[in-house]
Amino acid sequence: MPSLSHTQLELLKQADVELSPELIDQIATQANPKELTDEQLLEFLQVCNALYRGGEPLISDADYDFVFLAELQKRHPHHPYLETVEPEVGFVGKTVALPEPMLSTEKTYSQSGIEKWLARLEKAAEDCNVDVPTLMIRATPKLDGYAAYDDGKMLYTRGDGRKGTDISRVFERGLKVGGNGERGQGAGEIVVSQTYFNSHLAEYFENSRNFQASIIKEKDLEQHALEAIQNHAAVFFPFSQLPAWQGTAAEVLADFDHVIEKVYSLVDYDVDGVVFELVGNDQLKQYLGATRHHHRWQIAYKSNVETAEVIVLKVTPQTSRSGRVNPVAELTPTKLSGALISRATAHHYGMVKELGIGEGTLIELTRSGLVIPKIERVITPATPQIPEHCPSCGSELVWDSDYLYCLNTTKCPAQIENTIEHFFRTLANVDGFGGKTVEKLHASGIDSVYAVYQLDMQQLQAMSFGDKTAQNLLDQLQRSRTEAIEDWRFLGAFGIHRMGLGNCERLLQHHHLLDIFNLTVEDVINIEGFAEKTSAAVVDCLAKIKADFMQIYDLGFNLISTPLIAEQQQNISPISGKTIVFTGTMIHGKRDDMSKEAKRLGAKVGSSVTGKTDFLVTGSDVGAAKIAAATEKGVRVISEEEYLALLVGE
Repeated sequence: MPSLSHTQLELLKQADVELSPELIDQIATQANPKELTDEQLLEFLQVCNALYRGGEPLISDADYDFVFLAELQKRHPHHPYLETVEPEVGFVGKTVALPEPMLSTEKTYSQSGIEKWLARLEKAAEDCNVDVPTLMIRATPKLDGYAAYDDGKMLYTRGDGRKGTDISRVFERGLKVGGNGERGQGAGEIVVSQTYFNSHLAEYFENSRNFQASIIKEKDLEQHALEAIQNHAAVFFPFSQLPAWQGTAAEVLADFDHVIEKVYSLVDYDVDGVVFELVGNDQLKQYLGATRHHHRWQIAYKSNVETAEVIVLKVTPQTSRSGRVNPVAELTPTKLSGALISRATAHHYGMVKELGIGEGTLIELTRSGLVIPKIERVITPATPQIPEHCPSCGSELVWDSDYLYCLNTTKCPAQIENTIEHFFRTLANVDGFGGKTVEKLHASGIDSVYAVYQLDMQQLQAMSFGDKTAQNLLDQLQRSRTEAIEDWRFLGAFGIHRMGLGNCERLLQHHHLLDIFNLTVEDVINIEGFAEKTSAAVVDCLAKIKADFMQIYDLGFNLISTPLIAEQQQNISPISGKTIVFTGTMIHGKRDDMSKEAKRLGAKVGSSVTGKTDFLVTGSDVGAAKIAAATEKGVRVISEEEYLALLVGE
């Protein structure tokens, strides 16, 4: 394991720990916990917890639970650390009492642990004269995300379980709520889609916790985090909305392995266990009660983290759209957590160089549940395999910090193909242009997005596309131009350096789309959220893509213009400056289209009703409880017809 990173050191400074970085690193890599004093053991556990909750884990969950925490339990079974919610590293913001306690969850790593828990439930049921066979158990995925609590007005970190920090800024940045999309559903976790992380973020973030922590930070988000939020790949998922298995205690025990397997597959997020809990029966829950650490009517089953010592066969370089060359370790095929693993990311070539990862390197590979495999540590280093030339075009590579780059941006096949695929994926209104199709097009000489739009049936047939496939591709290209799309999404499809979808929208809130190519660095710096370095990169990149942009723009896309903030401030529409929430089924248009129109007229559109909401616009099939709740908050409730009449000033 390498020594502590700069980010880890910053997190430890916030946590105010006493152990030196050198001693922390020594304990993590080689110390026997039995040799530590009580003070050192406790401090090290606090260090590991602070780094884990800050998105920069130092050791694996298994080492934390089975090695160091187990040692504390053996020495002091009733130590206060074992009976309280592990505190998290603080964030800048207001610290406030949580609406209700957010406790940890009791854990077990065996089926026998679940059997003992169920036996305790049955004993409590008998004490309360509850019919044991009627007890219902709910099993949900244990999300490996960032715990938070949403009361509809504020989003809180879990903190110490009783007081948390206000991180409502994540909703202001566009983070959506998973499940039914409604705010105010209590406890949940900020998570990111596994599929999206693996395909879009793995080359930039070592693990999903590292990414989740970046979303919460008070500083401006970088483009990868903004894109994940804009694409709804990162969400706050309330526990109450999680898909679940439900059955009796007898059914849990009779088909335990199948239940675990089924629950693990219910969501496309990192899952590190299964949470079992008693359903309903508040009387029995109250009787069971809680410790200061966890509720007794709930328990988490966690699969042991599997590890294996694996030989690296070679390190394969892969060139991304940005020209960054990323290392992938090809491994001796090894089965971990039920899956055959033959590859693992080495993150960047700085890591390959520092740790000595190459042909013959012996590594410790870990995988917990459905989490992607990770190189935990290098056991026996070998000569690192560092490429000198781009694997796609053969150009000489250059170092930038820990990363290797190919600068042959216009002729590198990998960059061309990834750029074309990125364009269509970002538009999000076109299908059929995935990696295989784009690779086939490029092999036939198609080297730009504009060239794709010039294709006809005869050319596609000559490239060995079948008649049906060729026609479908042409139909999709036509669809991409006629279907309405936000201008900021169109701009984002060009993959401008440091310009994720969030920054694209922010830029177009201050300048019209066709005016941005005339901006100076000073013009961009004057926009909130753009630092000097970013602004310079944006202006430089815009100049480079202008010709390609105008060529594609002139093909005629149905672009929805982003309302300029300056124009909104002068807007005299009846809803300018108002906060509106749409609910129910609308007759005169889709809710999404109505939301876009409201924004164009200067309104803010919310996803749930709060005390700051001005209008709740109701369609059909709206529950009376929702209307009553809005009325209690002083929100004006109007029908769809009344809303439309308001727009035209009737």
